[in-house]
Amino acid sequence: MTETADDLSAPLGQDKPRRKRRLRLPFTAMQLLAVLLGLFLVTFAGFAIFNKDPLGGEPMTRLAIRAPGATDKATDEKPAAGHGQDSKPDTKEVPKQAAPGEQKTITMIDGSTGARHDVVIGGGDTADKSEAASAPPSVMAGINPKLLEKSRYGMIPVVADGLKPFNVYAADADRAKAAKMPVVAIVIGGLGVGAAKTTDAIMKLPAAVTLAFTPYGADPGKLVERARAQRHEVFLQIPMEPYDFPDNDPGPQTLLTSLSADQNMDRLHWHLSRMQGYAGLTNFMGARFIATEPAMQPIIREAAKRGLGFFDDGSSPRSIAPQAAANQAMPFGKGDIAIDVVPTPTEIDRALNKLESTARERGIAVGTASALPVSIERIGAWTKTLGDRGILLVPLTTAMLKSKSS
Repeated sequence: MTETADDLSAPLGQDKPRRKRRLRLPFTAMQLLAVLLGLFLVTFAGFAIFNKDPLGGEPMTRLAIRAPGATDKATDEKPAAGHGQDSKPDTKEVPKQAAPGEQKTITMIDGSTGARHDVVIGGGDTADKSEAASAPPSVMAGINPKLLEKSRYGMIPVVADGLKPFNVYAADADRAKAAKMPVVAIVIGGLGVGAAKTTDAIMKLPAAVTLAFTPYGADPGKLVERARAQRHEVFLQIPMEPYDFPDNDPGPQTLLTSLSADQNMDRLHWHLSRMQGYAGLTNFMGARFIATEPAMQPIIREAAKRGLGFFDDGSSPRSIAPQAAANQAMPFGKGDIAIDVVPTPTEIDRALNKLESTARERGIAVGTASALPVSIERIGAWTKTLGDRGILLVPLTTAMLKSKSS
């Protein structure tokens, strides 16, 4: 055995200190990170797949429903209430609504043009304004009170004494003349959101043009009253689920395929109560909803029961609305051409010429558009000479009745 200088200088009776071995892990730090990341992704995927979210990602708030008059011990305030809640005495997730006196801004997206509009719902900084904001809309002028019944949200249409809202609120038209010549109907949608553009549509377009209002806006009832005073026919747009919901969200109280029939009916009644004097309903967006039979059938039945017509804007080729309406023997119409998909004068004129050709071929044609300034200007100019070319501009209800009889 060879001794080194270190061995000779070491103290007697003591062993040479051994070198410490480094602990080697069976995997590297990068491998550990990869394993943890994989576990996270598996956990996230499992949550996404197996967690049931019937509201499809709508903004939510959790409210505790307490007995009337109960107070919160911590804040000594009464619990808040919101529209669309079930009356079950437990804690429930519900779509968030603006509280009385609270202003909530939502962004509305025009289904045909993609234009965005900010809308304020609710509002008021005093107790009186708060009560007014949460109160049901008042009954509008020129409305037959017999054709209204009270709901939890306000007055909604109903059939009475053999009278139906579809017939009572249809605009005047020469139906005998319409039966003998080609007719064109035009529906301007997305109104009530943006008073300026709504007023332009009301005042600048012929009375025979039908106006479709969304249930949103500061006071849609006043704008509907003004439209009816100018002899326009009015339809109510019902927000329905599109295929890319919730990335593309029609607005509060949207009808969803993931909700039960009772829940969607409750939401429908909320929409119906926002205004009066409409002859029928039409979809606002809703490509998925209007193509889903279990979700759409109850809505059509309810509209028929209440004496309303239904207009399908034609945006969903898979829509089941035509068959559902036929089963209920209710007035029905469907859009043929979206006039301002490309909102330029040249393309709008091209679409109007196509609408005119369709009317000559089939006897009836229905066009849809939004209240863009260029759309209003080109449609207004086109309608002025339409009669000279042997085609009659009629309200939507007249076109629907002609379609039903032909």
